[in-house]
Amino acid sequence: MKTLAVIPAYNEVTRIAAVIKQARPYVNDVIVVDDGSTDGTAKAARDAGAIVLQHVENCGAGAATMTGVEGARAMGAEALITLDADGQHDPEDIPALLKPVRDGSADIVFANRFGQRNRIPFIRRLFNGIGNFVTFAATGRWIRDSQCGFKVFGPKALRDIDLRMSGFEFCTEIVRESVQHRWKIAEVPIKVIYSEYTLAKGQSFAHGVKTALKILLRSFLR
Repeated sequence: MKTLAVIPAYNEVTRIAAVIKQARPYVNDVIVVDDGSTDGTAKAARDAGAIVLQHVENCGAGAATMTGVEGARAMGAEALITLDADGQHDPEDIPALLKPVRDGSADIVFANRFGQRNRIPFIRRLFNGIGNFVTFAATGRWIRDSQCGFKVFGPKALRDIDLRMSGFEFCTEIVRESVQHRWKIAEVPIKVIYSEYTLAKGQSFAHGVKTALKILLRSFLR
């Protein structure tokens, strides 16, 4: 099964090369979507051996992910892994995430940062809980870690997915797509690596509220 990794990246010049090198042993190729970075992220990614797709300006994580999906389709991918560019996710978890897709038991696999004894700050647990409840309200499906960017799309999900939300609300949109297309799902516990750097890049409370309102508004308008 031809498997590609897609890494949306915005100003991650200090982190992107390490993430690419750690992911490469588990996939056929790595696509980095440089989402309008101004710090040399694209060059660092190319130097590390990734295929780089670039947005002229910053469009958001959802838009960058969809650009990566389209690129993977054009390259004939049968499975797709998405992971963050800041080093929060451990690529050693990729085989465990791929297993349900490869054995045919899932069309999409959601990573779960809360299924192991990870040291996750309270504020992140709170934000995740709110995100899960908003996602459930908008989609009717409960996912234990709906906002995590570490996911695997199998052949059916990769074919069907069509993201239209450009910001962080795209994570909830993926859950809604799983309901609409009746994808088989799996959830797999993963390790998570938090640092001052990754915590600083997370959503603020105000931005999280704005994202939640966007999700709920879009869910009622569809």
